[in-house]
Amino acid sequence: MSRDDPHIHVESKAVHGRAAARTILASAFGLVGDLPSEVTTGCGLRVPYAMTSSQPEKVTCLACREHARVEHLRAAEAVEGMGRMPGSTISPLQATQAADRHRELAARFSDAES
Repeated sequence: MSRDDPHIHVESKAVHGRAAARTILASAFGLVGDLPSEVTTGCGLRVPYAMTSSQPEKVTCLACREHARVEHLRAAEAVEGMGRMPGSTISPLQATQAADRHRELAARFSDAES
């Protein structure tokens, strides 16, 4: 890890990151776990958690933006597939809406590169 790296990165698990899990636990149970001081990023570096963001407009590392774009597109495909499965707990409409949100995020990560 380079302490001189000025870039804002994306956590390597862009879709299922620690912050997302922490938010779910906090809203469901009122529990808040400690966040790690360092995380692995989409570009493979280990950086302080404070140097990461899940908001496309804040991410300045090009490799991390591309990583997040690909991860969100994969998540969109996966959730759409879940909506088509017999016995799924989410409806096709819910799956489509979730997939659309992931595709919109992927597009925002792509747009941030220009």
